Amino acid sequence: MKAAVYTGMPTPGQKSTTVEVRDVPEPIPKDGELLLEIEACTVCGTDLRTFRHGDPKIQAPRILGHELCARVIESRAPEANVKVGDRVAMYTVLVESADRGTERGRENLAMNRPTLSYHYDGAFARRMVVPALGVKNQCLFPVTRETLPEHLALAEPLGCCLNAHSRLRIDLSDTVVVIGAGPLGIMHACLARLHGARKIFVIDTNPTRLALAERFDIDGAILSESTAAHREELRRLTEGHGADVVIVATSSSIAQNDALDIAAKAGRVSFFAELPKTAPTAALNVNHIHYKELEITGSYSEKKSDFQAAFALLHSGRFPAEKLITHRLPLEQLHDAFPLMESGEALKICIAP
Repeated sequence: MKAAVYTGMPTPGQKSTTVEVRDVPEPIPKDGELLLEIEACTVCGTDLRTFRHGDPKIQAPRILGHELCARVIESRAPEANVKVGDRVAMYTVLVESADRGTERGRENLAMNRPTLSYHYDGAFARRMVVPALGVKNQCLFPVTRETLPEHLALAEPLGCCLNAHSRLRIDLSDTVVVIGAGPLGIMHACLARLHGARKIFVIDTNPTRLALAERFDIDGAILSESTAAHREELRRLTEGHGADVVIVATSSSIAQNDALDIAAKAGRVSFFAELPKTAPTAALNVNHIHYKELEITGSYSEKKSDFQAAFALLHSGRFPAEKLITHRLPLEQLHDAFPLMESGEALKICIAP
């Protein structure tokens, strides 16, 4: 079968050839495992970074793809919570043992957390084996109503967004600003609306992304400029108060400083996106934190409860999943997805193996 395989870290001078679509053997499940036939797998920003720069944490060769919806076609696990014929979505963090993180219900912070497409083969292929650990941990969620597979494949990234929102306490009185109009930024804006936010604004440096953002239920799309005019525009739109909640959904220290500047007094700020590993430090004006009594939180991956909530939301049909899926490509055209993502032409791209 065809699969998108990560081949290892690029050599000096090598250009974006760390992911190859090539023939691989059909997977065969062992005792305790399940075999899935993949119906949809959406492309993640992590896949893009892996394609461009490689990732030393991935055990190559490895089939990528971790945002999936599939059907169970073979079971070697009689104790599984799903059966042959079931359509499923999958929580991809496979915690091996109890520790401080798991005991507090925060599997995303566990010390030992193997992950699909990092330690186990993923879903950019026609078929995929669910490891016994995933079966044991009940990481599969059965689909019980007619929902498009590409919509359910969004449960993984949406769960990551919900993890951040669990600490932001957005309510009917809040003005929310999302910095970064990529797919995750748009998901944050949509969730803020579902939480009842009074006003929602999205900021980005890319006019193409902002044009896509305007298709959603937001109150304004603001172009980020080097003159910092976007900060003044946001103050004007909030009568000088600033934003009650600011979510930084782009890997930029400039955006982090923008967030601290435009946050209102007693505001909450989420550093949702990480900075590049090559430049992980930032010079921040922390006086904003001091004088405005800001709450700053980070957000990494998702808890199983976040994935479950995201799955339920998508399952309900109340989330605008169809608007988020802007492109559908066959597996053989996976490489075409990456420039579409970088240009801002695409939000979520669905691969149909």
